[in-house]
Amino acid sequence: MNISIFGLGYVGAVSLACLGRDGHDVIGVDIDPAKLDLIRAGKTPVVEEGMVELMERVAASGRVTVTTDVGRAVRDSEISLVCVGTPSAANGSQDQGAVLRLAEAMGRAIAEKSEPHVVVFRSTLVPGTVEDVLRPIIERTSGKRDGEGFFLCFQPEFLREGSSIRDYDKPPFTIVGANHAQPAERLRALFGHLPAKFIRTSVRAAEMMKYCCNNFHALKITFANETARLCDALGVDAFEVMDLVCQDTQLNISRAYLKPGFAFGGSCLPKDLRATTHLAKMHDVEIPMLASIMPSNQRHLDLALQRILALGKRRIGFIGLSFKSGTDDLRESPLVTLAEQLIGKGMELAVYDPEVLLSRLLGANRSFIERHLPHIGRMLQPEIATVIADSDVLVVGLGDKAIVDALAAHGRTDQTVIDLIGLGDTAGVPASVEGLCW
Repeated sequence: MNISIFGLGYVGAVSLACLGRDGHDVIGVDIDPAKLDLIRAGKTPVVEEGMVELMERVAASGRVTVTTDVGRAVRDSEISLVCVGTPSAANGSQDQGAVLRLAEAMGRAIAEKSEPHVVVFRSTLVPGTVEDVLRPIIERTSGKRDGEGFFLCFQPEFLREGSSIRDYDKPPFTIVGANHAQPAERLRALFGHLPAKFIRTSVRAAEMMKYCCNNFHALKITFANETARLCDALGVDAFEVMDLVCQDTQLNISRAYLKPGFAFGGSCLPKDLRATTHLAKMHDVEIPMLASIMPSNQRHLDLALQRILALGKRRIGFIGLSFKSGTDDLRESPLVTLAEQLIGKGMELAVYDPEVLLSRLLGANRSFIERHLPHIGRMLQPEIATVIADSDVLVVGLGDKAIVDALAAHGRTDQTVIDLIGLGDTAGVPASVEGLCW
C-alpha cells in the first residue's frame, strides 16, 4: 500500500521502518528537518534496538521518502497514520496543539482528493477527541463528511521502548476503532498478517483502552514497588513473593475481577487491606496506592446510594444481600451497608436472597444477622415475586438468568432497576434498567 506517517518520533519512525521493510511505500512527514535528513541518509532519528540496520536497509530500498508537505503526503497515499506527540500540559491536561494543527492541514489536503482517504490516529488521545474534536475540523476544512469523503479511525499502539520492533512484529492484539467497515478492512489488510487477534471496536473504546492499558501497567509497577517496600521492612524477599503471586494465572494474572461491578466486601479483602495498611504504618512505610483502595471502594458504594436516592422513590427492593453471588456470607457485604444506609434515610426495604433466608442460615451467619442485622432479617422475603411486586426501585446484586427471568415475568414499566453487577441482556425486562457505571 501507499502509506503516509505523520510524526517521526518514536512510534512514527519505528512504524515507517517496519512498514517499509514489509514492502509498502511509505511517506514520512515531520516538521523537524533534522529528522528528515537522518532518514534520507538511512539513519534513525530514535535510538532503538535494531533500528540502525533496519532504517539503513529501508532507505536504500527506495520505498521510503520524507517530506514536510502535508498535502503531497495525503495526495500520494491511501492511508495516513498520525503519530504526532500529545504531551502533558502544565496543568496535566493533554496538549493537543500538534494534532489539531495537523487536522486542519489534512482536511485541506483531503478536499483535493477524489478518493476517500483513511486517517488512522495512533497518537494517544483523550476519549472523544477523534469524534468530537478532530472530525469537525476535518469535515469543515475538507468540505466532506466522515464515512463518505474520508474515514477516521483510532488504532492504539503497544510498542515498548527498547523492544519496539519485536513488539511491532508480535503485538498482544491489534485494536482498530472504526465506525465503518471499509477502513477496518483496509487496516486488516495492512496488519492482519501479524500473529495476534485483530479486533474491531468503537473509536471511543479504542481511545479509552489505551489509557486503561497504560494506567494498568503503572498500577502493576506501583503494586510491586509498594509490596517491595513493605517486604523490605519485614525482612521478606520481595522477588520471591511477587514470583509466587505471578504463579497464579487463575485469579492473579487473569481476567478474574477485571469486570465493572459493585464495591467489594466479604471476610477477606477488607480486613486484609486494613491489616496491610496498619502494618505499613507500624514500620513507617508509605503505601499510598494500597492505602487508597478502601476509600475508593467506599466511593463506589456512595455512588450507588446517590443513584438510588436521586430517583425519589421510597419502596426499595433488594435482590441479593450477601457480598457476592452464591454465598450466604454477610460479613462486610456492601449490599448490607447500602441497605442500612437506605433504612437510615427512611426508605422501606424488602429483601430477597435465596442464600440468606433466615430459615437456611446456620451457625455464625445466623448469629451474625440476629445480633447485628435483626431489622434487615425481618425484611427478608421467601419469594422474589413478592419483592418485585412491592417495590418501585429494584437494586440487583445477584446475577444469573433466573433473576433476569423473574424481572421479565414480574416487573412493571413504572419500576427502575439499578443493576450493580452487569446483568447482560435485559431486553425482556419491562422496567427501566440503569447500570451503576454503564
